[in-house]
Amino acid sequence: MTIYPEQVLAALRNVEDPDLKKDLVTLNMIKDLKIDGNNVSFTLELTTPACPMKDMLKNACNNAVKHFVDQQAEVTINVTSRVTRPMDTTQLKAIRNIVLVSSGKGGVGKSTVASNLAIALSADGAKVGLIDADIYGPSVPTMFDLVGAKPGARETEEGKTLILPIEKYGIKLLSLGFFADPDQPVPWRGPMASNAVKQLFNDADWGELDYLIVDLPPGTGDIHITITQSFPIAGAVIVTTPQQVALADTRKGLAMFRMPGINIPVLGVIENMAYFTPDELPENKYYIFGKDGGKLLAESFEVPFLGEIPIVQSITEAGDNGTPIALNKESLLSVSFATLARKVAQQIAINNAQTAI
Repeated sequence: MTIYPEQVLAALRNVEDPDLKKDLVTLNMIKDLKIDGNNVSFTLELTTPACPMKDMLKNACNNAVKHFVDQQAEVTINVTSRVTRPMDTTQLKAIRNIVLVSSGKGGVGKSTVASNLAIALSADGAKVGLIDADIYGPSVPTMFDLVGAKPGARETEEGKTLILPIEKYGIKLLSLGFFADPDQPVPWRGPMASNAVKQLFNDADWGELDYLIVDLPPGTGDIHITITQSFPIAGAVIVTTPQQVALADTRKGLAMFRMPGINIPVLGVIENMAYFTPDELPENKYYIFGKDGGKLLAESFEVPFLGEIPIVQSITEAGDNGTPIALNKESLLSVSFATLARKVAQQIAINNAQTAI
């Protein structure tokens, strides 16, 4: 039986991206279709290397060709990605998506989540940067074992000096902690702090990035307003813990992103310190701070609930040792962060779908 390209494309029109609600051919995700006898090969171009449905879509394509075209067809599918971006590309054109990690309250593990999400996205093949914008309590130098490290710089042909982010574990990093004595407070007023943070975006040589994760300070202050009104933001991830006092502050932080003049998409809520599981009783979950607080918060704002992270000593130890837990492929927590990162990437792709370029 002779196989024609039109037959293969017609078959692949039966495979729908469940997030974007259109078939793969209409979405222009099928590339480089080649046919040699009963050998059919093509590239499946996804919207992110961290696509959680990568294997499902690949299998669906294979089955569609065999079912609608020829059961004897030998199908070879190369999976790649082209990360989409929001429509506003007037600034930082080499950075496709800026993702804010925010909380209304300090001490909920926001920096831990930001660091491990960055590592998990990079592990899936994305180009990732991380900005530590928590000017009064920067954590990235500690979490990446870079206390005392100083970024380099280079001169452009136009004579402008650019900061060179420090690279570690495949992530490009900048923190205001790199520019201050770790044992001294930073007594900056709002405008000074805002200008310093803007420099981390505008005056750094980030190169091409799929995702720039921004670890925001707690609360809803000058830094938040400066970043959200100065740069095109793909979305915000909200981190909370189950306690009512944390949820009350997180509710305000989430609501900030919906204020007029800000209007940042909320990608979802992550509940940290959700439950405790003793090493000797791995099947047990003890909800010592309350249960389902993050899930109920997400439901009340009609945003996705991305998942839970338990209280585990190894998370703290890994961060304190400068080796975030997502690096440890033997840990179930590494799998958890990989799942969370893919959900974040998935929500970004959904939000970008209407304006992707």
